Amino acid sequence: MAARSGVEPQREIERLRTRGIEVVHPGHRQYPRLLAEISGRPSILFVRGELTPPDERAVAIVGTRRKTPYGRQAAEQVASELAQAGVTVVSGLARGIDTAAHRAALAAGGRTIAVLGSGVDIIYPGENLNLAEQIIESGAVVSEFVPGTKPDAQNFPARNRIVSGMSLGTVIIEAPARSGALITASFAADQGREVFVVPGNVYSPASEGTNALLRDGARLVRHGADVLEDLGLVTSGSSSAAQMQLPIDEKESRVLSVVGGEASYIDDIAGQANLTAAETGAILLTLELKGYLRNLGAQYYVKR
Repeated sequence: MAARSGVEPQREIERLRTRGIEVVHPGHRQYPRLLAEISGRPSILFVRGELTPPDERAVAIVGTRRKTPYGRQAAEQVASELAQAGVTVVSGLARGIDTAAHRAALAAGGRTIAVLGSGVDIIYPGENLNLAEQIIESGAVVSEFVPGTKPDAQNFPARNRIVSGMSLGTVIIEAPARSGALITASFAADQGREVFVVPGNVYSPASEGTNALLRDGARLVRHGADVLEDLGLVTSGSSSAAQMQLPIDEKESRVLSVVGGEASYIDDIAGQANLTAAETGAILLTLELKGYLRNLGAQYYVKR
């Protein structure tokens, strides 16, 4: 008690401000409105950078640290499309999907917010120190943990409730059966927020959790336009036309050339494109995510 009585809050706040750290609380102009609505909201947030009113249009993107090339591509595409539509991308600065989402949002000229499981002065993982500095310049790094707090394992579930709580919806991209991303999805559902899932390869351990969420009723998304539409954030001129401008490589072009306006079966597509079934399946999913093809079910595809 004696030590506590010796602390002068206003002096401590000013000391933190000299280090570029703002202290915000419910009712403060920077405290996120969406976060203020949830049960168990943090009483204090430490902020490097700035939280702004446009951040009320925020969507979280989270997933496994051990991303596959497909997961990275999906995270980059969804984050880029959301950022281009003026949506703030929220994630946890972890390796893998989180990092890909933050980087893509920045590359698209958008805002992104990183929520930490440590103090805002302790960037974890250390390899993302430069990324965190870029985020601070055009968004914010936030935490409920006092500066100096180490990234202990028990901090991250609490961090995840803030990620989902700051967001209108949470997009899960690649999550194994046991994953922090699934904890974030659970928080989002409990908070009454939308849970979106990018489907994954049914044979990949990295997609066990995400595909289970889809089976349980989460919303399937192929690209950012789906998220924008489901959340009512679509602006005129967005969606399909923008999707069709995404570049395609040589193999994708070959697959696209053999899929027409009538339903084509995956084995027929593979044969005509001179590709293996595994290659064709991955390419078809990529083209679907890019908005070029539509999956009719039962492995039949048609050009949009």
